[in-house]
Amino acid sequence: MAIHLPQPKQLKDLLTDLLGRDVTLSPSTPYAPGLDEATSIALYVDDHLNIVAVIACDLPFSAHAGAAIGLVPPGGAEAAIDDGKLTDTLAENLYEVLNIGASVFNVEGADHVKLHALHPAGMPTDPMLRLRVLTLGRREDLAVDIAGYGAGRLSVVLT
Repeated sequence: MAIHLPQPKQLKDLLTDLLGRDVTLSPSTPYAPGLDEATSIALYVDDHLNIVAVIACDLPFSAHAGAAIGLVPPGGAEAAIDDGKLTDTLAENLYEVLNIGASVFNVEGADHVKLHALHPAGMPTDPMLRLRVLTLGRREDLAVDIAGYGAGRLSVVLT
């Protein structure tokens, strides 16, 4: 079997339903965060604990999605962006978004995938994890705008 690469419509539908508000997605250039750029990286594994995919989110998306699911006022997300890192609450909320996000990988005929770990934006990240974000090939790079909160970037990368 193979790992399913979620399509933008699947991601849009998931985020819209999960966040309870309009979400707009558009294609973007590949997200290639630098070593000093605050980036959330979610690791997804198969049933043998092999890392098979990552979802990388820039700080604005991380903060806006974490705030929107927890009904934190948009000012809380903006404060986190200004501070250059997620608060514990926003990180926990983003974990929930990305944990439920594993469902878009799990379609009939594909390998089962689950969230293994989230490295939230603003925390030190192993450079090897960042290299996984830079993988070329099967990936979706998207600009995401969450109504009432703001825009950011999200990349789904099969490794």
